[in-house]
Amino acid sequence: MNGGKLQSNILNMWLYICGFLLLWEWLRPLKQLTDTANLTVFIIFLVISLVLAYFKVNIFVRNGIKLLYVLYTINLLYFEDSFFKLKWFFYVTDSVIENMRAVFQGSWVSLTDDFRSILFFILLGLMAYLLRYWLISRRQIFVFFFMTLLYITVLDTFTPYEAEFAIVRTIVIGFALMGILTFYRILDRENLQMPAAFARKWLIPLVGMVCVSIIIGYAAPKASPIWPDPVPYIKSYSQDNREDGNGSGGIRKVGYGMDDSTLGGPFMPDDTVVYETEVDHRQYWKVETKDVYTGKGWVIAEENGEKIAFAQGEEFPISNYTDEEMTVDERTATIRPFLQYPHIIYPLGLKVVENDIGHSYEVDLSLEKISGADLGNLPGIGQYTVEYESPRFSIRGMMSTVDQNHPLLTEDFLARYTQLPDELPERVRDLALELTQDKENWYEKAKAIEDYFGRVDFQYDQKDVAVPGRNEDYVDQFLFETQKGYCDNFSTSMVVMLRSIGIPARWVKGYTEGDFRGMTDSGKRLYVITNNNAHSWVEVFFPEVGWVPFEPTKGFSNNAQFTFDLDSEQPGQQDDVLEAPEAPEVDKPEETDAPEQSAQTSFSWKDTFDKTTQFLRTNWLWFAAAIAVLTLTTYILYKTRLKWLPYFLIFRYRRRKNDEDFPEAYIALLTQLNRYGLKRNQEQTLREYARYVDHYFSSGEMSALTSTYEQYLYKGKLQEGSWENTKELWENLIKKTIA
Repeated sequence: MNGGKLQSNILNMWLYICGFLLLWEWLRPLKQLTDTANLTVFIIFLVISLVLAYFKVNIFVRNGIKLLYVLYTINLLYFEDSFFKLKWFFYVTDSVIENMRAVFQGSWVSLTDDFRSILFFILLGLMAYLLRYWLISRRQIFVFFFMTLLYITVLDTFTPYEAEFAIVRTIVIGFALMGILTFYRILDRENLQMPAAFARKWLIPLVGMVCVSIIIGYAAPKASPIWPDPVPYIKSYSQDNREDGNGSGGIRKVGYGMDDSTLGGPFMPDDTVVYETEVDHRQYWKVETKDVYTGKGWVIAEENGEKIAFAQGEEFPISNYTDEEMTVDERTATIRPFLQYPHIIYPLGLKVVENDIGHSYEVDLSLEKISGADLGNLPGIGQYTVEYESPRFSIRGMMSTVDQNHPLLTEDFLARYTQLPDELPERVRDLALELTQDKENWYEKAKAIEDYFGRVDFQYDQKDVAVPGRNEDYVDQFLFETQKGYCDNFSTSMVVMLRSIGIPARWVKGYTEGDFRGMTDSGKRLYVITNNNAHSWVEVFFPEVGWVPFEPTKGFSNNAQFTFDLDSEQPGQQDDVLEAPEAPEVDKPEETDAPEQSAQTSFSWKDTFDKTTQFLRTNWLWFAAAIAVLTLTTYILYKTRLKWLPYFLIFRYRRRKNDEDFPEAYIALLTQLNRYGLKRNQEQTLREYARYVDHYFSSGEMSALTSTYEQYLYKGKLQEGSWENTKELWENLIKKTIA
């Protein structure tokens, strides 16, 4: 019996080892195909999870060990503080809260690396649990083996990963696992023990068959392919092979590009790092603006436009603001390029650019794009610092513009920034008029169009994005046909709709703030900008204020700041003034209904999440203490269950008098005896088990109870008074299980 148990433990150990090797095949390609580093710590986590599961460590202890390992690894990879200092732990807590807020907002690209690592640990923990379930409980592994093989072959076909030996390893491991599991299923089905000789008779042929199959596979001649290789044909669809004017195109990588003449089509994510910034607060980074819409995309008005040179330290020669009394915050930021671009990125309100090299810059007036003027043999622009004024735009100033009757709105200016192609479908203009028909000023009209893209009809998607055909307009297709796209679709559509009703607007390209990576020693925020952060948005011109950014893309938020400097008799209701400056008076009954409607329409998951996280952050110590007490109480109750659970069972069934309660009480007794340590083997009948229990307790109570239960099983009912006659016997046995 002991030899069979030892043999079973050895086979289980081999199951865990083979399962780990199968999981390892999923991790091997990550280092080559992604920027995932330090794979060793994740592999060690898998080993720890499977070893703890193999030795059947208590679930609380097991999860505690894994949690400590995850926290230690996060500290080791992302923090310089000692593990025993709590400062880094509080930062991790704040980081998790901020990242969960980003998850709720759908801003997946803003997740930080430490949070991604935590999610990866959770994923690996779930995979280890599922692997144990498939191997030990279900004795089935074919589906996971097949998916692993498919995963490796796809990577081998479509990526640089060389999977020749990985496929062989997976085949060997998979066949070995399926052979051992088949052996287990035969034992379970036939109710056989596991003598060592029987295991060897099964395993030796299995190993020999796998080895011979591998040798034959390598040595046998390979026939030439009958059909042509389909892979080049499939891969051709992933190339950037647009044909001008025919509406067809392929998948492109996301990132900054100079050619915007043909928009549309899907994008592949690209997490290549392009910039690193140290800033005071999150903001967008501008590269250029474009103002000529063709119906298919954006082009440059003047190929060789006028350029103005300015040296480092000199004031930037372009101002986008007309309000000289605008409230501004003086800020500085440091930008470190990782790719050698000849241009720079700059924030709203740029004043001065400085660098260590000392070269000067020039700005293209038609694009407002800043490039290095005297790079010489330098490959690109190095690290630089910008001084800028972060403006607070006046709502009053923007709402003061109601038409084009203003000295700054010259004929040339309006012709440039309200330009539209003659072929623009009329329904685009009709939609813009419909959305703004009850708005009296330009600000309200711009906000109405911006808010329109927040409706549920529109979806943010980078993959399933259409390309307009030869006779289709890019904006018209998005607004009325697909309503699915990314930033280019949303921003271009808003610019075109604003221009169609006479409001000057332009299309802006650049980057979002990037991924937050923590605080620097100087107290600034560190962001990493990748190609995934490439973005486009809208700027609208208000004569009393200047160019103001708007953000129509669903899932993104405008970083611009606004001053609600409106005159109002009730200062607490300025938002109502913005939405309806001349709201009509309503009857008293309607006023009593208004709060209910406001409560219903103002509910926001984001606000609820923010309030909840703020409450948890304030009272986290109490919650931690409560969770610790609850966990300790649960653990104590579990460990002492043999002392208190019998009393609970007696209390539960003592007052029951119906004979129908006897079968339930008998099953509860079997469970309690098993919990006590008197386990019933699968091959034992109830009578044999009853004799075993009676022999252990030196009584005949279990046999009497079992005889009554068998009458119930065979006849389907009990004699009247059966439960009353056997209740005392049942209670006596329950009391004997008190530890």
